[in-house]
Amino acid sequence: MKPRSKTFIRTTGALAALIALSGCNAFSRLIDTGDKPQLSAIENPVDKPDYEEVTMPMPATVPPERNSSSLWRAGAKTFFKDNRATHVGDLITVLINISDSATTTNATTRTRTNSDSVSATALLGYESALSQIFPEQIALDNPQLLTSSALSNVGNGGVTRSEAISLTVAAVVTQVLPNGNLVISGTQEINVNYDVRELKVDGVVRREDITTSNQISLTQIAEARVAYGGRGIIEDVQQPRYGSQILDVLMPF
Repeated sequence: MKPRSKTFIRTTGALAALIALSGCNAFSRLIDTGDKPQLSAIENPVDKPDYEEVTMPMPATVPPERNSSSLWRAGAKTFFKDNRATHVGDLITVLINISDSATTTNATTRTRTNSDSVSATALLGYESALSQIFPEQIALDNPQLLTSSALSNVGNGGVTRSEAISLTVAAVVTQVLPNGNLVISGTQEINVNYDVRELKVDGVVRREDITTSNQISLTQIAEARVAYGGRGIIEDVQQPRYGSQILDVLMPF
């Protein structure tokens, strides 16, 4: 086989490996070149491939008390119709207000100094005989063993973090747990200047925490999962290339 043919095969193999490594995302980006990113189709959250039913610790089931002559309905906050989300498919408004800030400063100073000296002024009357065996520099009244060590460590560290997010999204009830808690899932997409902003929220809520205006705060959602990001030209520019990401993982320095 000619050297040029071998070089062509190697180059083609390398390009194929890079394309396979980049995955389908690279092909979709090439197809969408010059066009706005397409919004995702509206679909049932339960039908998504990654959807899994939620299982939570449940109390023992107690049959509800029924009184046909009573105007009060269990779980209702008023005598009138309750418009809060109750069943699978009902909508609920999620209020996301995150304002976190933290400042941590650590300083550590460690110092240690050791010094040891060993000497012998007498050795069972054989002091004079030692001068004939050891060099003249050695004398029993002088230290025969000297050790010293010094250790000093200084460490300083600081972390400053500040986050502020204020969003509102409508979620749908995807599951009603045996104790009456609701599993919710919501997705919102906004196309702005060739970039799609995505907001996703999932979690478990109590009907008692839902306001009469059918709203729930993020702080009242158990197992809350919130994702806020985007895709498009801006996100593509900010995302490191595949080669850089691989090198960041493999390089030990």
